Amino acid sequence: FIDALKTRKKGGGPPEQALKFFEQLYRIESQAKNEKPEVGETQADCIRRFRQQHSVPILIALKAWLDDIAPKVLPDSKIGDAVSYTLNQWEYLTRYTEDGRMSIDNNLLERDIRIFATGRKSWLFSDTVDGARASAVVYSIMLTCRACGVEPLAYLRHVLSELPQRATDTDITDLLPFNFTKAAAA
Repeated sequence: FIDALKTRKKGGGPPEQALKFFEQLYRIESQAKNEKPEVGETQADCIRRFRQQHSVPILIALKAWLDDIAPKVLPDSKIGDAVSYTLNQWEYLTRYTEDGRMSIDNNLLERDIRIFATGRKSWLFSDTVDGARASAVVYSIMLTCRACGVEPLAYLRHVLSELPQRATDTDITDLLPFNFTKAAAA
């Protein structure tokens, strides 16, 4: 819709209307994060309830608007592409309203994937398959640390001091990044 808006000489029109729907949805997301859970309710349940009350009606209005405008736009135009894409991806676009743990978008994931896209060029020059595999493992561990809110250097210090003290065939799942916060808290 942003690309479609850029193609309009005076702005406005259907692309701007679509972006207003999305602005409303992101405003609701911002409010949902500040919402306080009711007694006995988890934060994820609270966010889901808030989305059901506020986001779902906007999504219903957006869907009706898209269904109405779809036959009126040229299929090969930027706005036609945006409308068609949104309708084709509707199930995925609205899925976040069913689970308060899900994000409205995948921006965080795309930012994390960008590291791999950049690293891919470096991996071309790995001398061996084992060297490339080792680089991929390190990337994976660092991104898992980030996703778990674990400081990577503290995690590596802990793991590299623990591993030498363990037998070769010992289970090391307790050393995984998502278990590190539990161990650090204990």
